[in-house]
Formats: sequence, C-alpha cells, structure tokens
Amino acid sequence: MEEAVGKLYLVATPIGNLQDISQRALEVFHQVDLIAAEDTRNTLRLLNHLGIKKPLTSYHEYNKVEKADALIEVLQRGNRIALVTDAGMPAISDPGEVMVQKAYEAGVEVTIIPGPCAAVSALAISGLSTRRFCFEAFLPADKRMRAEILAELQAETRTIVIYEAPHRLLKTLKELSKVLGEERRISLVRELTKLHEEVQRGSIGELIRRMEAPEHPLLIRGEYVLVVEGRSLRKKKEAEQAEWAAMSVAEHVAFYESQGMERKEAMRAAARDRGVSRRDIYRTFL
Repeated sequence: MEEAVGKLYLVATPIGNLQDISQRALEVFHQVDLIAAEDTRNTLRLLNHLGIKKPLTSYHEYNKVEKADALIEVLQRGNRIALVTDAGMPAISDPGEVMVQKAYEAGVEVTIIPGPCAAVSALAISGLSTRRFCFEAFLPADKRMRAEILAELQAETRTIVIYEAPHRLLKTLKELSKVLGEERRISLVRELTKLHEEVQRGSIGELIRRMEAPEHPLLIRGEYVLVVEGRSLRKKKEAEQAEWAAMSVAEHVAFYESQGMERKEAMRAAARDRGVSRRDIYRTFL
C-alpha cells in the first residue's frame, strides 16, 4: 500500500462476526500512527484478536468537537489516523461525521476503507424493496422531535430503515403502528452476522401481537434494525387527491399562492392536482 502522510482513514469494522474485517483494514491498522475509537475497550478487543498493537485514543459523542480539533493538529503534523466506531461504518449516525467535516475544513486528506454497515445489511436481507430507501438511525428521545419525524414518515414512499434498542422496541413499533398503520409490512432484523442472526417479517400489527402473546412471546434481545415498507405511491396519490377534493377550487389556488406562486401558475398547479383542464379552473374565477 502506498505510504500515506497526514491522512485520516475511515475504517469500517465488523458488526458482529470478527472474520468480516477486510484485508485493507488490517493493512491500515498496521500502518497508521494512531487509532481513534468510539470505545477504546471494544476496539482493543478487536485489535487483540487481530494481533495488532497500536496507540488508541477515545473519540465519542461527548468529546467529538474538542477532540476532533486535537486530532486535526496531530494529522497536520504528518501523522496518519484510523477512525473507527464501535461496529460498522464510522461517520454514519456516528460522531465521526464531525471529524470528517473538520478534516476537510483543515485541508486534511480523508479516505475510506469500506466494510460492514448494519443499515445496508439489514435492508438487503429484509425482503422489502431496496431500490429507494431512507435512513433514520435512532429516532430522537425528545418527544416533540420524535413526533415530527414520525409525522414526516407517514408520507414516505421509500423503504425506511431505523435502529432501535431491544428495551424500546415494542414502544417504537406501537408508535409506528399508530402513524403508519398496523398493516404496514416490516422486517425486524437482529444480531446481524452473529450466532443468533434472525429476521422476523410480517405486518407491524402482527409483530406487536407476537411480542405480547403470553404463550409464545417473540424474543426481544440484541441490537435491532427495523426495515419498514414505504407508503405506496398509489395510496399516496389517492390520499392527496382526497385532500384536494375536500378543498374548493379557490382554496386550492390560494394554497399555492400562499407559497409564493403567481395566480396563473397557482391555477395550473391546482388543475394538475385535480386532474382537470386549466380552463375548468379559470372558469371558476370568471
């Protein structure tokens, strides 16, 4: 491998099975001067397994700003740093995002050593559509922010990927059921690449009932990725048309005018929404 000077390496690490470490990751670990890790204890176990001895420093959510500044100084002195998260791809729903931004601002070269990612792996194994998807990571704990995001997801037509901890899983499923409907299809993917890897598929309502069934409760253990079917485009269009039909033509045109459109442009938009000719809309205003 070509010698790198003053370079930040984003190194993906196994999300469960240690054999998923890449050859390039091994080479980089051997060559860098320092490894910045979300949890040095977890990374030390990985390095011991690999037989690698390198200086470690912590880089996590609670020191990400000031520590990034300190690491940039180290990089600018010509050192090479590997940035890793606890498992998977650093900088994805991870404090490494800040480090990458600061590195670019400081003119430091950044490169990627790709590898495991729980979100993409769960999507691939889910059995749901993979053509288009959105990634929400962990839903926020703040009630207002959480409600806002769930409301946005109601109209989402792409497959939705969400991370969740086992002790919050049932609560989150009930929230999704309320917002998206209990018939929406979902895959619960847990313990990816580990001994007890499992995919539970069904509707949101079905999986809630399985979890709450006293005779055969669904085992809730391990790290979860929720892969949720997006809203069908047909149903979305029908819902939008029902909303427009509930408005008068004048209200419909006024809606677009309130967004800054000129009257003629607003009339054309309203005609398109209602599936009528522009002449029909114009007549209403004559």
